[in-house]
Amino acid sequence: MRLDENVIRCFALGRVFKNQGPDPTARINSISFHRTEDLLVSASDDDTIRLYNTQTGSESKTLLSKKYGCANISFTHDPYSVIASSNKGNDYALRYHDLNANRFLRYFRGHTGRVTTLSMSPKSDVFLSAAEDKQVRLWDLRVNGCQALLQAPGLPTTAFDEQGLVFAVGAERGVVKLYDARNWAMGPFTSFPVQDEIHSGALFACLKFSLDGSLLLAVAEGRIYLLDSFDGSLKQKIINPGVGEGGQALEACLTPDSQFVLSGSPDCSIRAWSVASGQEVAQWRGHAGVPACLKFSPRKMLVASACSALGFWIPDIPRLQQLQSQAPQQQNVSPPMQPMLQQQYQQPPMQPPYQQQPQQQQPMQQYQQPQQPPFVQQGQGPPPQQMPWQAPPQQHNGAAPPPGYRQGPAGPPPPPPQHGWGR
Repeated sequence: MRLDENVIRCFALGRVFKNQGPDPTARINSISFHRTEDLLVSASDDDTIRLYNTQTGSESKTLLSKKYGCANISFTHDPYSVIASSNKGNDYALRYHDLNANRFLRYFRGHTGRVTTLSMSPKSDVFLSAAEDKQVRLWDLRVNGCQALLQAPGLPTTAFDEQGLVFAVGAERGVVKLYDARNWAMGPFTSFPVQDEIHSGALFACLKFSLDGSLLLAVAEGRIYLLDSFDGSLKQKIINPGVGEGGQALEACLTPDSQFVLSGSPDCSIRAWSVASGQEVAQWRGHAGVPACLKFSPRKMLVASACSALGFWIPDIPRLQQLQSQAPQQQNVSPPMQPMLQQQYQQPPMQPPYQQQPQQQQPMQQYQQPQQPPFVQQGQGPPPQQMPWQAPPQQHNGAAPPPGYRQGPAGPPPPPPQHGWGR
């Protein structure tokens, strides 16, 4: 199945997971898809971590983090290990958590403010954190100490590209800087100014690279920018209606083929825009609250969104076939679904949003924290090497994109994602 405007218009809720805990209105603050397994993990403001199987559309595990809370959750390369930050008290340490054994494997200490962004490298055990102390720190899962520190002029956000070669940092009004992930000490090798944001009062709240590496998505309040990831030229600017000046920036994402942009909206819907034209092509409704978390699966034709409940969106095949039959003259009509996929995971007609029967869940478990976390070394070691935010002219001129980074027009888009579990 190929992604086109008809397919985007036909996405509908296939599964809804309501919060069955003591506070059913607790907000889900972060979600993460695993890159190679059919898994999704979520973290909520009621201190719960939930693991989902995206192949069967079911919740498989629920854990509690009452002492520290949980936010900015992200999978590591292991399908049952995550990194996350705290959202309680003055403990700003990051935690490496084994979901199977339900224990912390390592603590990463150094931030003096609330962590706002975690970004795991897709190719190595390195990850980035950005916090309200205006610092970006580079960590390695195998050691406790911080590997590098960047003191930024403003509240930063950061993201790795999908090759793991570079990372982007946005901490100035209208400026995104790129660093070589293996030669960060040289400072940024390029800077992308976004002219419309230079004189605004907003900082970038979300940065993401497209799956094929050709685009960099940046969100500031209700404005979504699509930049060429090599030369920084503006490809498209999209306005999210309803997010006014000074409003909360909502998470946005690109489809795997980089044809469409998705974002939550203050009217509790999810909107989709065409990257080529910038025009809105679809609006999905079904959330009871504002979907502040939104991600497209890297493996399947599946979108996950979250407010206080988590929703899985998949194409409505009967509706798609109806739209295709009404426009037989179109050349790129998606082939019919294989019978096996049509029959897989059949479910009765959808009930009104969030009115499904509660599912049987496993009893929640409390973290069993050992007397001393395994692998934690004594002492913090030498202070991390500080990365230059604005490198001296001779360094900036000498810094270059890492070998293998895209040198010109992007290659062909990746193959279309596989279809998820059927309706």
